[in-house]
Amino acid sequence: MSFMERLVIIVIGSLLCLTGTSIGLKHNYGDALSKSILFFEGQRSGKLPPSQRMTWRKDSALQDGSLVDLAGGYYDAGDNIKFNFPMAFSTTMLAWSVIEFGRFMGPDLNHTLNAIRWGTEYFLKATSVPGFVFVQVGDPYADHNCWERPEDMDEPRISFAVSKDYPGSEVSAEIAAALAASSIVYRKYHLGNSASLLQRAREVFDFADKYRGSYSISLGPRVCPFYCDFGGYQDELVWGAAWLFWATKLPYYRDYINQNIQNVRNICEFGWDSKDAGINVLLSRIHLNKSSSYMPFMADADKFVCSVLPESPSLSVSYSKGKLITHIQKKLIDTKTKILHQCFFVCSFVNVWCGLLFKPGGSNMQHATATSFLFLVHASHLRKTKRLINCGGNIFVSRKRLRELAKSQVDYILGSNPFNMSYMVGYGPKFPLKIHHRASSLPSIVNHPSQIHCKEGSTYFESQNPNSNLLIGAVVGGPFINDSYEDARPDFVHSEPTTYINAPLVGVLAYFSGHRHHHHK
Repeated sequence: MSFMERLVIIVIGSLLCLTGTSIGLKHNYGDALSKSILFFEGQRSGKLPPSQRMTWRKDSALQDGSLVDLAGGYYDAGDNIKFNFPMAFSTTMLAWSVIEFGRFMGPDLNHTLNAIRWGTEYFLKATSVPGFVFVQVGDPYADHNCWERPEDMDEPRISFAVSKDYPGSEVSAEIAAALAASSIVYRKYHLGNSASLLQRAREVFDFADKYRGSYSISLGPRVCPFYCDFGGYQDELVWGAAWLFWATKLPYYRDYINQNIQNVRNICEFGWDSKDAGINVLLSRIHLNKSSSYMPFMADADKFVCSVLPESPSLSVSYSKGKLITHIQKKLIDTKTKILHQCFFVCSFVNVWCGLLFKPGGSNMQHATATSFLFLVHASHLRKTKRLINCGGNIFVSRKRLRELAKSQVDYILGSNPFNMSYMVGYGPKFPLKIHHRASSLPSIVNHPSQIHCKEGSTYFESQNPNSNLLIGAVVGGPFINDSYEDARPDFVHSEPTTYINAPLVGVLAYFSGHRHHHHK
């Protein structure tokens, strides 16, 4: 792209801002933060506490577990199954959010700590029988065949565990990571059980490492295709070791990381399935032994950044067109020019709408929230090391640019998009009303105390009416890549919220809530 073409883009973007055509909305990040953590109360399973704020939800699945009490924990999304793999990742991310950004959470800090505790208390139960780690409660086929409230469930609540004969290294190591990360949080906020969490984390990690294998194979169709581990278990082992190294500072975990890091190959991926990019950002953050040994992790974390930035030559993700490009297409630019293709450069210079990050698969919003979280953590690392990231092609990236990209994703989620819609339930004047979520769509026991059986809920599923209850704070899977969104309950790929979409967003919103007036510093 020539200098003149870039200049035209900057001028066009500036004119759009000045004329009010595409001025970014001002968002209340504190309000969005409060709602994003409230969502987890709507996902609770088990005996609800007196402090429960989402009062249309009631006690559910109190008899979970046979060998051991497995009541508690979280439903992963819009169904009534407890999948421990994504639940553990969500708990890890909530803990990391507090570690990095807890000081910006204000009154929502205690609610976030409660959300972490709700997860860790369940995981202590799930790992309480030596030689076993319980990894799932509920038959997903029976559950998905019903549309009923969690308070009404009457189908089998089968518990599934991994063991030395049926290994599950990825889910066990992720639980170890969640317990270790939470132990760091509890140590800082004096909640008393940090030592017991850390001890259990070490035991579960040893189990995961000693009996290596994937639960996708050992449990097969009970976890696949729902939360199959497509990325292998090696990344979770290194991820767990990284969190244990941070929590203990023991050389054993540092050596384990150095011996196994070569197994972490998908350095541009991060989410409930692949921890690779998160590992490199985390290890850059904690510096290992503060010597040159952490340099490879930093280099791979930089490669991850360059794979996401729109202006980078090594871009490997897609972006929707967003509002700014839509205006340029309609009003100002011949689509045959290169300018349209390179329009994202405007985001670097003016505060305007950019597109949403996209990767293949469902629940796309998880990529926008998880990537934004890693960008903010890595930006903090850049500040401390006083350096820029070299993406090649004369593209040098500052911490300010990482924060701009994260902010553009958050703002898109909250309503700065072509649909002018917040994708967080309850935030803003326009948001999804027919989300794919059983408890939200069916009337609460408060208003409909008699049981609604398995197939009786189908009427509510098929209805064109809004959901009966607002699952405040829930962020849905998000729009199509053309920025359109159909508010439809059956379209679960786009209309279903998940814990692992919200968990990284809690930390991101906390950061921007604390940096409303100086987020680029």
